[in-house]
Amino acid sequence: MPRIMAIDYGKKRTGLAVTDPLKMIASGLGTVPSHELIPFLKKYFAAEAVELILIGMPRNLDGSATDATALVKECIRILGKHFPEMPVKQVDERFTSKMAFQSMLDSGLKKKDRQQKGLVDEISATIILQEYLQFNG
Repeated sequence: MPRIMAIDYGKKRTGLAVTDPLKMIASGLGTVPSHELIPFLKKYFAAEAVELILIGMPRNLDGSATDATALVKECIRILGKHFPEMPVKQVDERFTSKMAFQSMLDSGLKKKDRQQKGLVDEISATIILQEYLQFNG
């Protein structure tokens, strides 16, 4: 059964998460340098069936665009170019980074481990995916 993938795209790093084949559990897949995202996805899609990409769309509290919104829109365009058959759905990612950091605190991660920015990106992608599963399952 195909999976769903979530992407927390950033200028430097991109956090990734995927569901299990039954689409019940979201798990972090790791982070990749953003400039290596397309080659990574090509390899991943060759090995695993994915039916949908969720991508976090950065928004301000009032719903307006942030500095990163244009960057994510460009990523969506590039995804469409390289994977024209793959549906890409934008999801609101407000608060996911704060939620990711709080989950790191709640899980007892040491300060040194919490400073790994890639971990925040991976957890953010997992939160995006888990929320999607919760509200669309």
